[in-house]
Amino acid sequence: MSQIEIRRVTADDHAAWLPLWQAYLRFYNTELPEAVSHSTWQRFLDPSEPTHAALAWADGKAVGMVHFIYHRSNWSIENSCYLQDLLVTPETRGTGVGRKLIEFVYATAKADGCCKVHWLTHETNATAIQLYERIAERPGFIQFRKGL
Repeated sequence: MSQIEIRRVTADDHAAWLPLWQAYLRFYNTELPEAVSHSTWQRFLDPSEPTHAALAWADGKAVGMVHFIYHRSNWSIENSCYLQDLLVTPETRGTGVGRKLIEFVYATAKADGCCKVHWLTHETNATAIQLYERIAERPGFIQFRKGL
């Protein structure tokens, strides 16, 4: 595989981002209205929004994406960073692209004054969990939620 470049999305990247976003939603057996995806994309481009996106590029093709959101915490003065969505294309899994995307978020969040990065994954996502256990700590919390 050629050199991987990670960079924040620009308005010109929508056509590269959208198929990755749709693949991510399919991976989690989720469908969203087109209006949600459109709004999400617009938020990435708005500097007043706390949500961000980056793409991994190889040979001029987007091969991975990451979305992350800065938020307040009652446990620190600094913001925290929630890594919400991460996907690499099937042909690039196991090549370090996922790690590079996460490390991009680590570096960006640190430069922007955040004190930590955190995320969730599904318990059946064994391949990703192997990576996550090498580059982060697993604190043992269980998520509970209720849609409103």
